[in-house]
Amino acid sequence: MNVHAAPESVNADQLLGGIEAGGTKYVCAVAFEPEHPILEARFPTATPEETVARAVAFFREAEKIHSPLSSLGIGTFGPARIDPEAGDYGTILSTPKEGWAGFPLVESLRQTLGMALPIAFDTDVNAAALGEAMYGAARGVGNIAYVTVGTGIGGGLIQRGRLLHGRLHPEIGHFLVPDLDAEYGKSTQVCPFHTSCLEGRASGPAIAARWGCPAELLPPDHPAWELEARYLALGCLQITAAWSPDVILLGGGVSQGKGLIERVRDELLLLTGGYWDLPRMDEYLRYPALNQQAGIIGALELARKIGNAKVSGSQ
Repeated sequence: MNVHAAPESVNADQLLGGIEAGGTKYVCAVAFEPEHPILEARFPTATPEETVARAVAFFREAEKIHSPLSSLGIGTFGPARIDPEAGDYGTILSTPKEGWAGFPLVESLRQTLGMALPIAFDTDVNAAALGEAMYGAARGVGNIAYVTVGTGIGGGLIQRGRLLHGRLHPEIGHFLVPDLDAEYGKSTQVCPFHTSCLEGRASGPAIAARWGCPAELLPPDHPAWELEARYLALGCLQITAAWSPDVILLGGGVSQGKGLIERVRDELLLLTGGYWDLPRMDEYLRYPALNQQAGIIGALELARKIGNAKVSGSQ
């Protein structure tokens, strides 16, 4: 576990805890102000029991250094039960991540950190969207879509400060898309649930499976990026048609490919056909500002919000 302290000064008295619970790695942090984590740990996501034990150990150590946790925010890989009224609230659902399907993450943390601890539980992408809305590239924007492209593809939606949830949560990565692979002499679909969805066609594992090379090792002029841009533009088009946000943020490791966002903008502009009244593409489709910190800052903001709700009696 790598633990480091950030240099920001402490000027509040409520210690917030945050977990960015990714399928590949866990990030745990504490802060008195969400945008300034003061202690952080990153470690690989292992079995549920081992991973939770390492998270708890981090928070126990942080409490010795600072003060008891006042609240905890979690942004998790999914799918997950994020409805606080549901009987299985805080549970990981039908994930392909081995050993995690059905795991009661919130209950497990409460049993070790204290049953009275206020815990907010949402998706990792929603947490990242919240971080960017409060402290990053979407401050002051009313309607925000955040799309992350990495090991999977996920999305979070914010409408005037509120994370949008339905019966479950947005699953942008599982928008169905046409098979564009055939035009490139390929046939790649890595999602075990669907025959042709955005995640199965355009995630990092899909790129690696299709071209036999991780995305970060492909040169900027490789045809992989043309195809990737076309798939991502289809996803952005569906977001635009279904919800019409003010801005779409394109995050995640794959999205950082040199020149990719410009390609996506060009493809999206063609696909819209002039139908929607949109801003310029460089204003409508943007990179996040918080980079790899968006998820953990958003998780800490979830903690702040639920802590405030508990104090005011509105939870």
